[in-house]
Amino acid sequence: MNILIVYAHDEPASFTAAMKNKAMEVLSRQGHTVVLSDLYTQGFSPSAQKWDFVSTRGGHFNYMLEQKHAAGLDLAFSPDILGEIEKIKAAELVLFIFPIWWLSCPAILKGWYDRVLAMGVAWDSGKIFEAGLMRGKSSMIIAAAGGPADFYKPEGMYKVDINGSLHHINYGTLAFCGFNVHEPFTAMNVLGSGPDELTKQLGELEFRLEHLVESPNWLVRWD
Repeated sequence: MNILIVYAHDEPASFTAAMKNKAMEVLSRQGHTVVLSDLYTQGFSPSAQKWDFVSTRGGHFNYMLEQKHAAGLDLAFSPDILGEIEKIKAAELVLFIFPIWWLSCPAILKGWYDRVLAMGVAWDSGKIFEAGLMRGKSSMIIAAAGGPADFYKPEGMYKVDINGSLHHINYGTLAFCGFNVHEPFTAMNVLGSGPDELTKQLGELEFRLEHLVESPNWLVRWD
């Protein structure tokens, strides 16, 4: 299987980096072809700008419609976007690995969604959800939460379920584009856990990844 890992953390000694390394190790060991987009190392810009396109339609600038225009011009996007589009087109499975910030993903990854999952590439008018242009591909979020699980409950400090906090990405972004969506893996309390607990959570991630192909744990499956 061709697998793309989109990784959003700038610290190689972080637990998020350990999860990325574990994913690459396990999936490569299984014989999959694994490609990494390390967004911080690449210096990926999260800002959607006019210079994201080789040419524009002229007149009033609408970023979404410029994406559709560029997609119709044989992918006339800037090189950084085009490189990511080529990776995602080749991938059968995309893993998104990141820390939970403000109950969501870091801005650099949000910018990747904005710029790479372009209209005319990942979705289009009338081509969303089960008809999305990413249909036939699968995705999974692998996230690290700094606080303990009790913080991420409706009655907890953050007043929201941890998986509910990722709902808008899993459904409003990934399923919207047609991806089959695996249930997320979220490592909890990574700032308050000792080495033994962190090792245990890496082992749980390894088990999920080893059984990902035949996994019954789907949030959304169109095919």
